[in-house]
Amino acid sequence: MSPRMLRARMIRSWMARPPILRSIRFRLTVLYSLLLFALAAATLAITYFAVAQSTDPQPITAQRAKIYENYRPVGFTTVAEISQIEAAVNYNTLQNLRNYSLMALGGLFVASLGIGWVLSGRALRPVGAIARTARDIQATDLSRRINLDGPHDELRDLADTIDSMLERLDHAFQSQRQLIDDASHELRSPLAIIRTNLDASLTAPDASPEERTRAVAVVDRATTRMSRLVEDLLATARRDSDAVPDADVYLATVAREAGEEYGSERVSFAYDVDEGLRLIGDHDALRRAVGNLLSNAVRLAPSASTVTIAGGRTGSWLWLVVADQGPGIAPDHLSRVFDRFWRAPGNAPVRSRERRTGLGLAIVRQIVESHGGQVAAHSTLGVGSTFVLWLPAPDRTDDVPPPDTNPWPR
Repeated sequence: MSPRMLRARMIRSWMARPPILRSIRFRLTVLYSLLLFALAAATLAITYFAVAQSTDPQPITAQRAKIYENYRPVGFTTVAEISQIEAAVNYNTLQNLRNYSLMALGGLFVASLGIGWVLSGRALRPVGAIARTARDIQATDLSRRINLDGPHDELRDLADTIDSMLERLDHAFQSQRQLIDDASHELRSPLAIIRTNLDASLTAPDASPEERTRAVAVVDRATTRMSRLVEDLLATARRDSDAVPDADVYLATVAREAGEEYGSERVSFAYDVDEGLRLIGDHDALRRAVGNLLSNAVRLAPSASTVTIAGGRTGSWLWLVVADQGPGIAPDHLSRVFDRFWRAPGNAPVRSRERRTGLGLAIVRQIVESHGGQVAAHSTLGVGSTFVLWLPAPDRTDDVPPPDTNPWPR
């Protein structure tokens, strides 16, 4: 029989046992009992042999002796020496010690089984709580937590670790559901626009050439918006799953490449980035982050204005700034500009000339945070906005967060 077949047979025989015999509690009970029984047996054996060696016990060997009366033998009696009597007493004592020790070991074994069962049950009680909570948790509801009480031991640490994992999974699932809901809502509008124009103009036999031309332009804008949304969703999913590659990235190069890609005749770009700013990260991802900021700046900044791309170092943090001279952002909206699918209300100072996907700044934050950095937005209504990318320097050793101030004064 091959080892694999033998192992399979052993597994089947083990699974055929009653559930209580396969439980960890039963195995711990047997282990506790055997250890306690072995310790007691060893103690009694050592005591027994120590007593036997120190007393020299022997059974009594009596001798017959004549009884004399008036110097004449009248009968016989059994006599023994005092040392033999002492040895016989020791022998009987040792026999009693052995018998009582065996009975005590039997009782101790039974008692140890009960004690081991109770102790193992108390020790494994947190495991039962963890298992019950895990059974109650569903993929669509990760709000349950173990919240194990008791001493801060290994099981408490395990329960806290599982709670932390559930917290992260719950946050990830909520973000995923929110992303799907928002993406469905965003895709529904251009699809409805395309369907309406197809039914009203492009497929209508009595539609005029002007109506068909206008419908084609509307469908083209809707499909462009859908394509941009799909690209942003793919970029978001890619940043969620892929690790940041280990490569040298120079912020000056990233700034120049992004400026060349998103340059416009409406505005001019001004660069002020130190050439020696280097970090470890993903060059293409950082270029996309800066490009998204430049795309917003070009779209919102007035004609003939200047968009500044600057970079430097403050403490153990590198920073890269994109500053425009646009209408600015209201203070109440600064904390939400990096949320997915968020757009300023209709009466807000920030107005778009074309409908965007609402994922550009969210992708910027995602890219920067995947590099261990943070993003910040500073704005003054009527003056312009400044977006700051804080990135950790390669030689950073402290845990000091980046400053809250704007490193690029206007």
